[in-house]
Amino acid sequence: MSGLKRMMLGAVAAGLMAGVTPAKADFWSDAGKEFSGVTIRGISESTPPSNYVKNVLGPAFTKATGINVEFEATSWDQMYDKAIKDMEANTGIYDFVYIEQDAVYGYLSRDFLVDITKFLAENPKLKAPDYDPANFTTFANYFKGKDGDLFGVPMEAFIKVYLYRKDLFEDPDVKAAFKAKYNRDLAPAKNHAEYTEVADFFTQWGKDKGIELWGSTVQANTGHPASWYEYVESVAPTFGVYNWGIDAANNYAATVEHGGKMNSPEAKAALEFWINLLKNAPPESTASTWDEVAATFAAGRAAQGLVYGENAAWIATDDSKSKVVGKVGVSLPPVEPGVMEAAEAGTGYIGYYDGGAFGVPHSSKNKAAAALFLQYIAQPSVQADWAVAGSRITLQSTYDDPKVQAQDAKTDGYYTLMRDQGKLFAGAPPYPFHNQLRETVAPIFWQAISGELSASDALDQMAEASEAELTKLGYRK
Repeated sequence: MSGLKRMMLGAVAAGLMAGVTPAKADFWSDAGKEFSGVTIRGISESTPPSNYVKNVLGPAFTKATGINVEFEATSWDQMYDKAIKDMEANTGIYDFVYIEQDAVYGYLSRDFLVDITKFLAENPKLKAPDYDPANFTTFANYFKGKDGDLFGVPMEAFIKVYLYRKDLFEDPDVKAAFKAKYNRDLAPAKNHAEYTEVADFFTQWGKDKGIELWGSTVQANTGHPASWYEYVESVAPTFGVYNWGIDAANNYAATVEHGGKMNSPEAKAALEFWINLLKNAPPESTASTWDEVAATFAAGRAAQGLVYGENAAWIATDDSKSKVVGKVGVSLPPVEPGVMEAAEAGTGYIGYYDGGAFGVPHSSKNKAAAALFLQYIAQPSVQADWAVAGSRITLQSTYDDPKVQAQDAKTDGYYTLMRDQGKLFAGAPPYPFHNQLRETVAPIFWQAISGELSASDALDQMAEASEAELTKLGYRK
């Protein structure tokens, strides 16, 4: 044995004796070598979580792998239109697309998406060591097929919460005036009667003080699906009307006549309550989608409102965009008697658990590179900063991160509320006819907002139109 060999063997033995193991190669750079220079293209709605992907995670992935990411963050309407047309035509423009929770069932019924679980099992070299689907929150279940395989990697999940102006609710003069008028202490509303009183009070308070302040936000755009979503996903459930008032187990009945609840007394009370709030809402409300509602609250123009949680962090902490930093309270939505008990028992829910995932279309020409990207953004190591920036949580472990806990304190416990009370909220029902039915009933719904139809008449017409459409589509027999 040569002296050189003896030296080499001795060094190896010494290393083993000291517990030293050879350094592992970096998975991302190694996996990316095969695709270096490849460009993957994705599309999503321009939201705080998606913009974080575009501005931070995409460039970081490129640096780690050499795979370029072109990420289009656009309007909700354009996102759906472009993604669906691309998948229908099989053109392969996009390698990953945003799948909102309420649309995934339609995508699965049309076989648009790659089975990610199966794809990684068939390509084990592409499986990242830090990608662990078991760490996802239960929100991931919305993106699973019948056999439990994932067809989308969750990238955001949040609840639609009741935000209120803590500074106003705790102001001694405001509290005294409210108690003098209603003979009770001012507090976040627990039911709809209380919510209406608070809305009435603050609208009048704004008038009396000559300030731009109204009693509530209302997401009531008269030409955009956002208004219909606010009613059907966030308001109707608090009155005990679930799954759009459609009984899937009873031949997809929508009308009360056939066993549905879309035009039930509870539904009519819910819509009347919501439309009645318009008198206490800022004038922009009938042109507001989710984006404008968030901006309205951040501008200090409303004392309370239902706001998508993806906006909670920046509204409460970013003084470059929000005038109510440090003044935001977070609570559960108001509910009618029995609704909270039903939610706790798992037979109902009190509001919307929203969010989405990135999926890989079958039409993609770069499935392997896209699968790497989806795993990259699902790593625990990138979650905390993303959660702080976008008020979203997709991994259970993220809740315990010190950065998230610090942000939780700044947002009045928003993250704690989502962790502990998220079980009271639900996503959209698993209807593959989601888009078709929405497009059928939304124009009727908008007439209720504009006053062309009463809430009662609008719901009667919506229920009848729903059953007709479901019969046409073959769901009602």
